[in-house]
Amino acid sequence: MTRNPKRAVVLLSGGLDSMVCAGRAREEGFAVLALTIDYNQRHAVEIAAAGRVAAMIGVERHIVLPIDLRAFGGSALTDAIAVPKDGVQDGVIPATYVPARNTIFLSLALGWAEAAGARDLYVGVNAVDYSGYPDCRPEFVAGFERLAEIATRAGVEGEPFRIRAPLQHMSKAEIAAEAARLGLDAGQSWSCYDPTPDGRHCGLCDSCRLRRAGFEAAALPDPTVYAARP
Repeated sequence: MTRNPKRAVVLLSGGLDSMVCAGRAREEGFAVLALTIDYNQRHAVEIAAAGRVAAMIGVERHIVLPIDLRAFGGSALTDAIAVPKDGVQDGVIPATYVPARNTIFLSLALGWAEAAGARDLYVGVNAVDYSGYPDCRPEFVAGFERLAEIATRAGVEGEPFRIRAPLQHMSKAEIAAEAARLGLDAGQSWSCYDPTPDGRHCGLCDSCRLRRAGFEAAALPDPTVYAARP
């Protein structure tokens, strides 16, 4: 496909980080191709959030791509493993880590980008206020960018891909503030790994704790309804 420098593929989970990432792509002049992976995660409510965010951003196209990672298991998000509720522990990769998730997701995003003529991919990974997942680190982003160059026809023919991770070095407070600056309604996003039956954020999983702390540190109103507080 002929290169289209005005398009970018954005991995859109429906979470706060991916929402801000999509907002940044739009602000930076790209027509957004939003890719949401329905991997049969236990918090599938985030798929609906991705649809709300895509509509709010005004994306060119939104694909929800099913791929059943429960067939592999190995994570509290895809297997019969309890979601940790004790808070983030330094140096410990939690049970909510999904094996090779960002590698799988970026590979799918890369395939769509090459087919659509896009050479920019946005991913909302963060390595400051995060759960310690190895596939959120700068080394991973740089490594995947190198892989994309040698694994694709576009890359081999001199049109390398750029993996943009604009939130990589931002705190969760800075991300919450960025959402406000971009005029995005954070209440449309979803972060919780273990939603309550009545549709609230649990308030105790790592993702809820980081989200709440971010809004508090940014001194911004948190639109999230939590079922519990630490």
